[in-house]
Amino acid sequence: MTSPAPATRAYRRLSVEERRTQLLAAALTLFAHRPPEEVSLDDVAEAAGVSRPLVYRYFPGGKQQLYEAALRSAADELERCFAEPPAGPPTERLARVLSRYLVFVDEHDAGFSALLRGGSVVATSRATAIVDEVRRAAAEQILVHLRPDRPGPRLRMMVRTWIAAVEAASLIWLDEGKQPPADELRDWLVDHLVSLLVATATTDEETAAAVRDLLTLEQRTGPAGALARRVTSMVSEAAHLL
Repeated sequence: MTSPAPATRAYRRLSVEERRTQLLAAALTLFAHRPPEEVSLDDVAEAAGVSRPLVYRYFPGGKQQLYEAALRSAADELERCFAEPPAGPPTERLARVLSRYLVFVDEHDAGFSALLRGGSVVATSRATAIVDEVRRAAAEQILVHLRPDRPGPRLRMMVRTWIAAVEAASLIWLDEGKQPPADELRDWLVDHLVSLLVATATTDEETAAAVRDLLTLEQRTGPAGALARRVTSMVSEAAHLL
């Protein structure tokens, strides 16, 4: 009596789109935790469980094409972090956006750092354009919540300045071993934007109008109210010292 043949795992051929998605996922995982110049096509093939020629079949431009495709995929994910329905107190919306953003930074630490520092040997004008596109999209999303009809140059500059500060803070956060905790960094960045808005509003009527509209949507117990109380307390203490 012969023994039954051992069961074999069923093999399913992937469609072109499924295979491409699989290779991009493998590449993204590698690029997320290692600088791009330290990732080879052999590494991607091994992570995906395929051969190197198969990677070339889908990305004939080699590592550069694969990197830019992975970057485009990551950029799309990052842009989605900034998408938030315009409902509820604005500072609470912003806190949700920043929470998602910091999760992305945490999960893509090495790749995020290499990307924004511009230190990768595979960086190109196309890669830079993708990153700049994310910055512009993030700024536009923030302006949606500030609700100006036609944001002027001062307000646009202020928002773009804050986006740059968020990037810088993220890189410093990674350098400092992800300290302070993400929720503390998030709250500080919310306070930072509110402070920039108020400072800009003192000399720009358009920003002042936007701030007045936003404050009507805020709660006294929310981030804006808490910041106002802390600032008022500090100003009061300073007045006694003068």
